[in-house]
Amino acid sequence: MSKETAVYTHGHHESVLRSHTWRTAANSAAYLLDSLKPHMKILDIGCGPGTITADLAELVPDGHVTGVDRAAGVLEQARATAAARGLVNVDFAVADVHALEYPDDTFCVVHAHQVLQHVGDPVQALREIHRVTRPGGFIAVRDADYAAMSWYPASEGLDDWLDLYRRVARANGGEPDAGRRLKSWALSAGIGDVTASSGTWTFATEEERAWWSGLWADRTLASAYADRAVEGGHATPERLRAVADAWREWGRHEDGWFAVLHGEILCRKDV
Repeated sequence: MSKETAVYTHGHHESVLRSHTWRTAANSAAYLLDSLKPHMKILDIGCGPGTITADLAELVPDGHVTGVDRAAGVLEQARATAAARGLVNVDFAVADVHALEYPDDTFCVVHAHQVLQHVGDPVQALREIHRVTRPGGFIAVRDADYAAMSWYPASEGLDDWLDLYRRVARANGGEPDAGRRLKSWALSAGIGDVTASSGTWTFATEEERAWWSGLWADRTLASAYADRAVEGGHATPERLRAVADAWREWGRHEDGWFAVLHGEILCRKDV
């Protein structure tokens, strides 16, 4: 596997898109929103089904948003999301973050949510992001940190899930504990003005636990992640079923709580 190649661990199974379509600018890009101006031109990298992209487009009514993803298939859903909301200042294209086909200094904002954990060379990706950002513009990157995820009550099955996921993701060329590394990667890419922060998703109500545990149970059994876990020799189907059962058991606990920590960086490109 070349350094700039990584396999998207999750794929685009329904259980994965169930999570992706829940994401909004408010719950996934709050650290960026105060920096947006109505006229801005934005590039949204790894846009998936386009829910965050559409929110950004609504926030820059006099500007334009381009959503890009490596997977051409999911862009049809993104286009449908934008069309359903009547947005005319947004378009979508296939792109590779390691080699963006845009001129230098094109965008006022380049945003990437849950992207760098899945790429083969995150430092090169950030160099490209920096290149296409205009002087005075913003680079906004947010990634989960799997090793920092926390839950209650304790569960050996979820311990097994975390160990398994991190091994599969790294075998695919990614870095599942990306959140803590974002500032370091940005500095290595030559980006000087870096503000690092963190944010969380928390799942604790009955509805939230059912949704989060259900999508991970289904993802463990039926997604591309499940296939790669078995094909890579990381788990047997029986082990995956045990992990899925552990997710559903956790979701039934009235006192269940799960927190996802994200690292965030907001960088201003030198003028």
